[in-house]
Formats: sequence, structure tokens, C-alpha cells
Amino acid sequence: TAETAPGRYTNFAVISHLPNEFMFDFALVLPHQPALVVSRVLTSPRHAKAFMKALQENVQRYEAMFGEIEEITPPREPGSITPTN
Repeated sequence: TAETAPGRYTNFAVISHLPNEFMFDFALVLPHQPALVVSRVLTSPRHAKAFMKALQENVQRYEAMFGEIEEITPPREPGSITPTN
């Protein structure tokens, strides 16, 4: 539809599941503001697995063309101790 065609930017996702469905909550996280869910997608386990495989394949293609994607390092809790091993 004209409303969904432009897409929505997201920089965070939460994935949950039940026996018969997967739920993808795509959110926008900005500093000092609560996360805002911009899209929720519900799908079957079979479609979730197909999506995972398609995403893996496309990430591999992307990295072959543009180089390895740097992974996000999770933020540390304030006052936490960093392991030294």
C-alpha cells in the first residue's frame, strides 16, 4: 500500500515465539526515550525459518560485495566490571 511502501527505519528488534507463531517487533530506539515499536510481524515457524535462511544468504552476498559487517557490542551496565580473560 502507499502507506507501507516508503518503509520505516528500525535499529532494534525483539523476537518471541509461541508453538505456532513467531513475532518480530521492530523498534526505533533513541537516547533518553522509550523504544517505539514501528512494526510488528507475526508469521508461522516455517516462514520464520525461511526468512532466517534468506537473511543469512543476503548478508553473505552483502559482505562479499562490501566487506564484513561489524557486529554490535551490547552496552555495558553502569558500574559493571569488564572481564580480563
